[in-house]
Amino acid sequence: MNSLNRDLCQMVSRAEAADLPKANKDPHRLRFHLMPPVGWMNDPNGLCWYQGNYHVFFQYRPFSAEGSGVVFWGHYTSPDFIHWTQQPVFLTPSETWDLHGVYSGSALVTDDGLYLYYTGNVKHPGNHDYIHTGRGHNTGLAISKDGIKVDSNQLLLENCDYPADLTCHVRDPKVWEQSGKFYMVLGARTKEDRGEILVYESVDKVNWTHINTITTPQVFGYMWECPDLFVLDGQCIVSLSPQGVSKSGNHYQNIYSCGYFPLYGDFRGEYTLGEFTESDIGFDYYAPQSFEAPDGRRIVIGWMGMPDADYTNPTVERGWQHGMSVPRELHWNGERIITAPVKELENLHGERKDITFDGEATCEWKEGADICITNNSDCLEVLLGDSLKIDYNAGILTLKLAEASGYGRTQRVAEVKKLRTLRILVDTSSIELFINEGEQVMTSRWYPECAETMELRGKGSAIIYNMDAMEVKFMV
Repeated sequence: MNSLNRDLCQMVSRAEAADLPKANKDPHRLRFHLMPPVGWMNDPNGLCWYQGNYHVFFQYRPFSAEGSGVVFWGHYTSPDFIHWTQQPVFLTPSETWDLHGVYSGSALVTDDGLYLYYTGNVKHPGNHDYIHTGRGHNTGLAISKDGIKVDSNQLLLENCDYPADLTCHVRDPKVWEQSGKFYMVLGARTKEDRGEILVYESVDKVNWTHINTITTPQVFGYMWECPDLFVLDGQCIVSLSPQGVSKSGNHYQNIYSCGYFPLYGDFRGEYTLGEFTESDIGFDYYAPQSFEAPDGRRIVIGWMGMPDADYTNPTVERGWQHGMSVPRELHWNGERIITAPVKELENLHGERKDITFDGEATCEWKEGADICITNNSDCLEVLLGDSLKIDYNAGILTLKLAEASGYGRTQRVAEVKKLRTLRILVDTSSIELFINEGEQVMTSRWYPECAETMELRGKGSAIIYNMDAMEVKFMV
């Protein structure tokens, strides 16, 4: 550990010790979602299972809840998605190739240790737009034997190593092993403002060769962030967070989107992309990353936030902002990805209540709930707390937030031909809707005065579980 790295780690520890008591007094602190100890959290990084624990690294600005300042990698570990331990800051901006932030990346589990690939951000002084000039987006590699501390760190690729038709924006490496070789995808923006994904290949995890580029025939956004490529139930999936896609009807309602293409053919050579589908159409979900659990499940976690959005979060006043979605299991049904909360969350289930309704029904819980609704009519209305409404009618499901609790969030719409089921995870300041067993998902932060009541109008049944809190040990 160099002296700058050591000094930065000590500064982070002091900031956490000073600000965590204030943050923990906030009634909007999440109970069964990961959130930053203090400061700002965004993209999940380095998701993996290593040496008996799940590892969730994340973009972390510990000195500012408003998102200013350089970016670190925070770190949580858990054996079961229920009991979490905050680990020391893993990556600090302390090398020549990452001085202005250690940006997003991924983990590769090997016999030699845990390989963490990431983007090192450098902003050069001068009159630059930091798109076409002035920015270094460098691919770095940190290796850890124990998954807790960095044993070595090196620069692998810099802007001059990427194709010549690209801007300075090349970032977010996702790495995996396949057929005895290693592959990396990087998100990129061309000089013509076309988003694309670069595919690299390696035989030794260190030296990389560009072998292909994945994009669409027509321009689909100007930048493809946070790429991911994996096989799901036999189908190759390309996941990404495209920036610059305009709203079209009820699609692409957020400033930025995230979603996936099914890929047919070979990502290393000839391929075609199927139709793009949004992963989550709520207000607050971006930059998801997936990994394979030890039992073979494909698990995804997304940032419960949205960059550059015009809505806000009142938790800034308490010294923290944002969180992560619950871990979600993915499956391919032959047409689309089906998403559901991981089964481990059922270990947080407390008291159960069963309701059958034909007309109106009400229910209460304490602090958090897992609600499973079966709908038996063409219309359904769900009122949560004092300020959130879910309305289904004529093939449209609408999530509406009142001004007092939305902080700029108003409504989001899902096209649902027939609503069969609706699963709702309600936390102190978040809501996740899983429509028709996860065919579509809507995630949002919300900040109600009361979030512990539900009124149902329509016809159907519901099962409501009180949700206990995860155990999170902060190392302060």
